[in-house]
Amino acid sequence: GSSLLTGPEGLMAKERENLKRLKCLRRYRQRYGVEALLHRQLKERRMLATDGAAQQAHTTRSSQRCLAFVDDVRCSNQSLPMTRHCLMHICQDTNQTLFKPCQGSEEVPCNKPVPVSLSEDLCCPLHLRLPPQMYVPETVLAVPEELEAAPTDLYLSAAELQPTESLPLEFSD
Repeated sequence: GSSLLTGPEGLMAKERENLKRLKCLRRYRQRYGVEALLHRQLKERRMLATDGAAQQAHTTRSSQRCLAFVDDVRCSNQSLPMTRHCLMHICQDTNQTLFKPCQGSEEVPCNKPVPVSLSEDLCCPLHLRLPPQMYVPETVLAVPEELEAAPTDLYLSAAELQPTESLPLEFSD
């Protein structure tokens, strides 16, 4: 089938011209000869450079430890990504803006790092202040004693509620 379309006997002059344009458009961006060789070498060098840099960044990143010192001993925790401190000591970094120390309470001071959010209170879950209670339980109304001591003879038993005779039902228009 393809030989009929590409052969000169199967196509008219206009179709041959359209096919020639289509083949030219397909090859328009392709590189040939020396240009293709240089382009392939450039792509290989770029791949080696990016793979090497990514691998080197991964090895140095995984070995980074927190720079904070506690009692003249360096912290052994891993640092957070893109920082030089771990989560416990991130507030020692003066350039970071994502964490603030917990404000705590008057009785118990706290310096745990808390992520900055839209709320005004920067507290850890231990020192979180709960909003005031919105539900107020209803007060139980006292029942007067007069109603409580009602005579029981006013109430009918189940046997008394049953009809004793069957009465015919009459319907009228």
